[in-house]
Amino acid sequence: MPVPMDAFDVVRPATECLDLLTEPVAAALRAWRGSVPVEEFRFVDTDPAIADTERLVAHYGQWLLQQSANCVVVAGKRGGEVTLAACVVLSTTRVDVNGVVRRHLGARKASFAPMDTAVGESGMEYGGITPVGLPAAWPLLVDAAVADTPYALIGSGSRRGKLIVPGKALTELPGATVLEGLGVG
Repeated sequence: MPVPMDAFDVVRPATECLDLLTEPVAAALRAWRGSVPVEEFRFVDTDPAIADTERLVAHYGQWLLQQSANCVVVAGKRGGEVTLAACVVLSTTRVDVNGVVRRHLGARKASFAPMDTAVGESGMEYGGITPVGLPAAWPLLVDAAVADTPYALIGSGSRRGKLIVPGKALTELPGATVLEGLGVG
């Protein structure tokens, strides 16, 4: 079975590309202490114009859709409190915001965070938000299917480039919780 690295001509360890990453992502890679070696985090330089999953897989190969994951920022509300969280699901699914996410956050209401909030609070670009380097205080909800993926193609913090990361490494990020059924068909 092919892995995401097979789709790209040049694949480099992400630690060799820190200058191409947003500061939160670069800082997270420099500080990485998980059981998966940081050298397993890879970077591929891609055109920002095709950063969206649909365009990227159209360009590099439809088979990549099965090994791509999306990271979305949600806001859970209860009383006057708002909790931001990130959710990582396979690109073939969507986040169960009003079910799994809402219950896990103990929120009365959950929705996608406004773009300005997601970008401002994460320090990343819209369309490139990645779980690597998010604020440590945020809950990071990872769908079990992503955790079981040998390698997931995810955002790099900006629209330029992608990270290729072992699913296991995503479960070791700060605040990570693996949830069954987070991504729904």
